[in-house]
Amino acid sequence: MKKGNNLEVLFSVSRKRKLRTVILLGIFYVFLVSFEAPFLLKNGLDSVSHSTNLKLFSKENSEEKQAAPVFRAHRETRPFSGLNFTAGIVNYNISLQQESGILKSAKHALKQGRKLWEELIRKNITTTTSSLEGLIIHNNSSNFDEKCPDSISIRGDEISKLMVLPCGLALRSHITLVAKPRAAHMETNPKISQFMMELLGLKTVEEGEDPPRILHFNPRLKGDWSEKPVIEHNTCYRMQWGTSQRCEGFKSEDHEDTVDGMVKCEKWIRNDDGNGTSEGQSKGVKWWLNRLIGGWRTKKMSFDWPFPFVEEKLFVLTLTAGLEGYHIHVNGRHLTSFPYRVGFTLEDATGLSLAGDIDVHSIFAGSLPTSLPTNDFSPERHLDMSERWKSPMMIKRQVELFIGILSAGNHFTERMAVRKSWMQHKLIKSSNVVARFFVALHSRNEVNVQVKKEADFFGDIVFVPYVDSYDLVVLKTVAICEYGVRTVSANYILKCDDDTFVRVDAIVNQAKKAAKNNKSFYIGNINYYHMPLRSGKWAVTYEEWPEEHYPNYANGPGYIISFDIANFIVSDFEKHKLRLFKMEDVSMGMWVKKFNSSRRAVEYVHSLKFCQFGCIEDYIVAHYQSPRQMICLWNKLKQQGRPICCNTR
Repeated sequence: MKKGNNLEVLFSVSRKRKLRTVILLGIFYVFLVSFEAPFLLKNGLDSVSHSTNLKLFSKENSEEKQAAPVFRAHRETRPFSGLNFTAGIVNYNISLQQESGILKSAKHALKQGRKLWEELIRKNITTTTSSLEGLIIHNNSSNFDEKCPDSISIRGDEISKLMVLPCGLALRSHITLVAKPRAAHMETNPKISQFMMELLGLKTVEEGEDPPRILHFNPRLKGDWSEKPVIEHNTCYRMQWGTSQRCEGFKSEDHEDTVDGMVKCEKWIRNDDGNGTSEGQSKGVKWWLNRLIGGWRTKKMSFDWPFPFVEEKLFVLTLTAGLEGYHIHVNGRHLTSFPYRVGFTLEDATGLSLAGDIDVHSIFAGSLPTSLPTNDFSPERHLDMSERWKSPMMIKRQVELFIGILSAGNHFTERMAVRKSWMQHKLIKSSNVVARFFVALHSRNEVNVQVKKEADFFGDIVFVPYVDSYDLVVLKTVAICEYGVRTVSANYILKCDDDTFVRVDAIVNQAKKAAKNNKSFYIGNINYYHMPLRSGKWAVTYEEWPEEHYPNYANGPGYIISFDIANFIVSDFEKHKLRLFKMEDVSMGMWVKKFNSSRRAVEYVHSLKFCQFGCIEDYIVAHYQSPRQMICLWNKLKQQGRPICCNTR
C-alpha cells in the first residue's frame, strides 16, 4: 500500500511539473503574440516594401515573381509600379513605323524619369509628422506672404486680351469695363456680333490644359442667328460646359431663385415687342387715362429698357462679387446675376479674359484681396494630413475589385477630394475593394518631392517611372493592369480618372453580373465604329493610326475589364507584343480586340451610365467632376441613398 501511495505521489508531482511548464509556455506565447507580432508586422513589412526600390528597372521578368497570397493585415505601400518597363519599352525593337514616335517618346521619358526617381531616393524623403509643416516648400515660403495690389487699372495701349488678378477676387470685389461692341459682321448668314467676358482659373490648371472658366458672360447682340439679343452665362471645367443660364429679354419669374435678392434676368425691350414703339405709345395712353380717373395713385408706371449693348456705342459694365453670386450692371442698371457654382471659389478667379467683337477702352478692378498665396503650387493648402484619410489595411491578398486612378503630379486637390468622397465607401474601408492613384513623375522636381511625401503618408499612390505627358498616359493604364493582377490579384479592374466620381457598389454589381457566365468581359460606355479626328486639338495623323475606324472601345473616364484580360495585357507588354497608341482608351479597345480574337470570346457590355460628359441621373460613374462636386455627390449619395447629380459647378 505504501508503495502504491509513493507512485501516486510521484505521478502527481510529475503532472504538476508538466502543467506548470504548459502554463509557462502559454504565458510566453501570449506575450509573444501581444508584443512581438505587431512590431514585426509594422516594421518588417515596411522594411521589405522599401527594400524593393532597387528593383524598379530590373531586367528580370517580373511575371515569374508573383508572391503567394498573404492573409495577414497589412498596408500595401509599394511606392512605384512593378511593371517591367525595361522589358516592355527600353529593350523594344521598333519595327512598326506608326509606333516609332510613341516608343521613342517613352524611352526618352523613362530615361528622364529614372534620373528624377534616383534623385528622390538619394534624398531619402520620408514623412515623419502628420502636420502640414512637412508639406511646405520652405525655399519658396516667401511666396505665400507675397502682397497683391488692392486695385488694378489698365488703359489704352496697355490693354491685352488677358488681365491677371494675382490673388483672385474676394467678397465685394468689382471689375469695371468701358468698351464698345463692334459692328455686326457676316458669319454664314445672317450677321453676327458678340463678345465674351470670362473669369479664368489660371492657377488651377495642368500644363497643356485649358484653364477653367469660372464665369462665362456672352452677350450676343444679334442673338443665336435670330436677331433677338440674348446673354448666356456658364462655367467650363476641363473642357466640359455646365448648364447654361440664358437671359432673352424676359424678367425672371417670381417663383425663381434670386441671387442676393436680385433676379437672374431683367427685362429688356425685345424685337417682337415692336421695338417698344407701339407698346410704349399704348402704355402711355393707358397711363394718362388712369391718371385722369385717379388710378395713377394706386398703380405704378412700369418702364422697359432697351438692350444695353448696341453696335458702335460705348457702355460701362460693372461686375461685382456678391455673397451668393456675380452681379452685372450696365450703364448703372442691374442686368443679370449668376449664382456661384460648386467647384470654384472667388480666389480661384485669377484672370479676366475678353474676346470677340469688342473694343476695350479701359478696365478697373477694385477691392481685391491682398494677402492670398500667389504660388500656384501650394499643396499644404489642399492636403488634409489626417489619419482618417489614409489607405486602409489590406486584410487579404486577393480582392474583389481594384480601382486604378489616373492622376497628374500636381493634382493634390483632386486626389484629396477622391479620398474624402467615394474612397470612403465601406467596400474600400473593408479592403474588399482597393483603390490607388497612378502618378508619373513631374518635370518640376519640387512637385515630385511633395507627391513622394504625400505617397508616404497616405499610402495610396503608385509612381509610374517616366516624365508625365498626355501621349504616354497609356503606360499608366498598363501599370494599373499589372498592379491589379500581381499586387492585389483582383477579380476585376476598373480604370478611371481623378475627376471621376465612382459608385463603388454599382461597379462591383456590374462586374459580378457580367462574370456569372464565366466569360471575359469589357464594361463601359462603348464607342462603336468611331472614326479618328484628322484635325483640331485631338487630331490623329495617318502615320499614328492608318485605319479608318478605331476598334470598339469604352470611354476613358471609367471602364471595367476582367482579370484575364489585364493579365494578357501585362504579359504582351513585357514580351514586346503590345501595340501602344497615345489614346489610352482606344489602346484598351485594341488590346481587348486582340484578346477576343486570339484567346477567348469577350462580352462587351455597353452602358450610358458610365457618363463621359458630366453627370446623369442614376449614374455609375460621373466624369469631369470638380473637387467640390465630388464632395457634393458623396454627401448626396449618403444622405439620399441614391445617385443624384450636382449639376452646377
